[in-house]
Amino acid sequence: MAAYKEVGYNRRANYDYEILEKIEAGIVLRGSEVKSLRMHKINLADAYAGLSKDCEVFLYQMHIPEYALANRGNHDPKRTRKLLLKKRQILKLIGQLKKGGFTLVPISIYFNEKGFVKISLGVGKGKKNIDKRETIKEREWNREKLRILKNRQ
Repeated sequence: MAAYKEVGYNRRANYDYEILEKIEAGIVLRGSEVKSLRMHKINLADAYAGLSKDCEVFLYQMHIPEYALANRGNHDPKRTRKLLLKKRQILKLIGQLKKGGFTLVPISIYFNEKGFVKISLGVGKGKKNIDKRETIKEREWNREKLRILKNRQ
């Protein structure tokens, strides 16, 4: 994988959803938003992506706080942001999202090697409480195995 600088990560994505496929997309941002991102100020916890009537993909509820040094050119922290995808990717997403229970979840946001802001989206299916408990059990068992192996050495 290419070198990149991660800015934000959605911890709840893998806990609440079973991610089936990952997609990288560009995002349309204003200058003050990019400067806030360079300071690692972002909240992806409540964010979600969706399709519009015009077959475009938008990101909703992603919170990027206002940049303190920007004057009148500042941005609205929770504004809707357009995602940049190729038409073939959008058509594939439409097909996947029409199936029941699938949703588009932002996983992480980062700067790529060229300095552009990219967002990693996951096509996921919501987990039930039983599945979440299984995830917790598996994570705890892996920690316990590491602890046991560490003590044996």
